[in-house]
Amino acid sequence: MSVTIAPNAGFCFGVKRATDFVESLIDSRGKSTDIYTIGALIHNRHYNEALAARGVHAIEVKDAESAALHAKEIGRSCIFVIRTHGLPKEDEGVLRRLASDHEHVSVEDLTCPFVKRIHKIAEEETSEETRFILLGTPTHPEVQGIMSYAVGEKTALPTAQAIQEYVELRQNDQKFLILAAQTTQSLQEWKKTQKFHEKLYTKSKIFDTICSVTENRQTEAVALARASDRMIVVGGLDSSNTGKLYELCRAVCPDTVRIESASELSDEYKADATKNVGITAGASTPSGIILEVYKAMENFEQMLEESLKTLHTGETVTGIVTAIAKNEVYLDLGAKVTGVIAYDQITDEAGVDLNTLFKVGDETRVFVIRVDDGKGVATLSKKRVDNDASWDGIVALSESGEAVEGKVIDAVKGGVVMIVAGYRVFVPASQTGTAKGEDLAPLVGTVQKVRIIDIDKQKKRAVASIRAIQREERKAAEEAIRATLEVGQHYTGVVKNLTKYGAFVDIGGIDGMVHNSELSWKRIKHPSQVVSVGQEIEVFIKELDEEKGRISLGYKTEEMDDFYQFAKCHNVGDVVEAKIVNMTPFGAFAEVAPGVDGLIHISKISLDKIARAEDVLEIGQVVTVKITEIDNENRKLSLSIRALLEEARRAEEKAAYEAEKAERLAARKAEEEEEARLREEMAPYIVKTID
Repeated sequence: MSVTIAPNAGFCFGVKRATDFVESLIDSRGKSTDIYTIGALIHNRHYNEALAARGVHAIEVKDAESAALHAKEIGRSCIFVIRTHGLPKEDEGVLRRLASDHEHVSVEDLTCPFVKRIHKIAEEETSEETRFILLGTPTHPEVQGIMSYAVGEKTALPTAQAIQEYVELRQNDQKFLILAAQTTQSLQEWKKTQKFHEKLYTKSKIFDTICSVTENRQTEAVALARASDRMIVVGGLDSSNTGKLYELCRAVCPDTVRIESASELSDEYKADATKNVGITAGASTPSGIILEVYKAMENFEQMLEESLKTLHTGETVTGIVTAIAKNEVYLDLGAKVTGVIAYDQITDEAGVDLNTLFKVGDETRVFVIRVDDGKGVATLSKKRVDNDASWDGIVALSESGEAVEGKVIDAVKGGVVMIVAGYRVFVPASQTGTAKGEDLAPLVGTVQKVRIIDIDKQKKRAVASIRAIQREERKAAEEAIRATLEVGQHYTGVVKNLTKYGAFVDIGGIDGMVHNSELSWKRIKHPSQVVSVGQEIEVFIKELDEEKGRISLGYKTEEMDDFYQFAKCHNVGDVVEAKIVNMTPFGAFAEVAPGVDGLIHISKISLDKIARAEDVLEIGQVVTVKITEIDNENRKLSLSIRALLEEARRAEEKAAYEAEKAERLAARKAEEEEEARLREEMAPYIVKTID
């Protein structure tokens, strides 16, 4: 007999999330809390009976208030769990109001995310102008919940044929059609629905809402059924998705049976060794039940004999791989329980395909974490066994100090986790090589070279350092670069860090410092006034201190000096406009160009003697000054208002003198002209004397 389990058989994501959560509630709060599920948590009688035995009871919404009051009377808290199918909107509202009115009551919503999506579609896409049609079983809890969110005309129909007949009768009423499907519906029925709908309707929206896991499970089940002589579908009798699987498998493999547990298989059916048998299961079927069916089909008599064998927590045992799912691997341990290795107990890396790590029939050693006889399942860890084998290698690396590569798999509080030589090690944030407070998430997925710097042999914990390797590599690179450095060399560097006294600049694998005095010609309080981290700047080597390993860099040049640029374009004696910017007891400072100030000494402000510059000038006033001195060495300017005033006064005095002189010349000329006129008038009367 050949027996094959479909890869996606059993719990889907939503169901596993719900069962894990409820079981964690039992473990953490079961003694102090009444736990109720609204309706059966999943469609599996055996599992729900096991929950009831542990104190978790299924009730209807109408009984929730009395349950809450009872819990209050006996001094216990009360939790209502909404199952994966979800609830009608009004029923969820009842629970929310109870939680709001009573402090001891809380609600945990475990509605499957795929179902939640359809709730949102029904709520946001429907209106009085639309017709909402859902391919689904009208009496199914999931369908009832979805329909409560839709407004306007709405209906749920179980088959493509029923939807076609419904639509054809209403084809001409011009309503906009919204079409979706129950998450566990038959993919074949959905495709039929879409096909005829596209021919009849143009005003519509179609939402593909069948769960992707359901699609995969159905596709795999049909393929397995075609390759099998017999097909076993395992799941609750009231499970919709199990019913769909049964119908799909029976269509291609007539010898298909539907059961809830291995006890329903006849000995004759199990003992027939001439058949190729396929096994699939609905989304509400625990892995333990699936494996019981597998073992029953594989070797019934051997199973009975070995069921007496006991497995103990803490043991390391060898098992045989019987099936590989997306997130679990199943093992035959030769015991009355079946083994399950969860993904996180196989590897710490995300996205690994388990089919690349295991093959059906492989032997593998595993550590037994927990044995649950009630469920017939042993929780196993392969990672624990692998880690034990890898620990010796970590110890050897610690003793040798050898550098080794590892992969960062997670960023956690205080550092990152790496897989080094197959072992999980911790790298504190201070040893990651990143700046203090910097986000460590970008390191995840990268390969880094590390050194083991500390181990705890008793707890088998290891601490590694990326920074130690980076420091060594940087030191080696620096030494190679230092051999090429010379004073006066120019570099395009990147500002790496700022301190109160200067900026550190990477000039190609090695850092040098530009002191504040070399950053600007002006006095600055902090380098951030001139440069910023990450900025590229042109620098040159001013000094090399080989003994201390220091590199002093220069940044400022004459071209960057405002004083130099001003002095290059102006001379002593030039007259310029200046703005008063500061007052001192000995005069006033005036800005003659951006960044260039000159001193107007108090004796150079006015023609008259003054006690204070403020008596004549004020801040912000623009005045005309004469440059009386340019001190390039000390970068100082001397300015004078008085020089211009004196020049103006001399010009006035000269103008007055010239005017007076002109006036005298004019008067003399007038006198001469008058004298000539008189002589001319008297000429006829003058007697010429003859000797």
